Amino acid sequence: METDLPQTAVPHPAVPQRQIRALHTADTITVYQAYSPAIGLAAARDGRFPWMWKRDRMTWIKPSLLWMCYRSGWATKPDQEVVLAVELRREGFDWALRNAVLSHYDRRIHPDRAAWQRELKRTPARVQWDPERDMRLQPLPYRSLQLGLSGEASRRYADEWTVRIRDVTPLVRTLGSMVRSGRPEDAELLMLVESVYPEPEGGLGHLGA
Repeated sequence: METDLPQTAVPHPAVPQRQIRALHTADTITVYQAYSPAIGLAAARDGRFPWMWKRDRMTWIKPSLLWMCYRSGWATKPDQEVVLAVELRREGFDWALRNAVLSHYDRRIHPDRAAWQRELKRTPARVQWDPERDMRLQPLPYRSLQLGLSGEASRRYADEWTVRIRDVTPLVRTLGSMVRSGRPEDAELLMLVESVYPEPEGGLGHLGA
């Protein structure tokens, strides 16, 4: 299956517990979302999110294609039948990371629960670290980033940071078919390789990485 998504170097097998891995170029990073056909097909066709995409609601983006495959059930779950690869400006993605807070309280990072709750109210982005997935969608011992965008971040994501939107549903479904038929090694050959994403200025310590 042909795709024009960029490919990068394979990450080292000794992966840190919390680390961002993604397809990226010098200027962009690719993240994934899954939608109903009404939203997903329109976004892929027009290269921007349609009017029915709610800019005032939180939206979650994932740099890991396999995590998106897991979340959408290989693009088969209701309202997740279309998987999009959204290419963003790195400056926007980095801005969101700098202005994000963990979605859960962590006493190693936050002075106390009240301080964390104040951060939740003032920041436009949230971060969750969920178990990364292997080709069979089984959990791995390290984590994958989920970045939730709301308010200013959600609006800027849709209207300023997005460079391209592509429908990668055929790839996702082909991968799923291969895995279900006992051919995960063949599916692995079609995978787009995600490498370590450079930390933005200031690092990711406030996000537990």
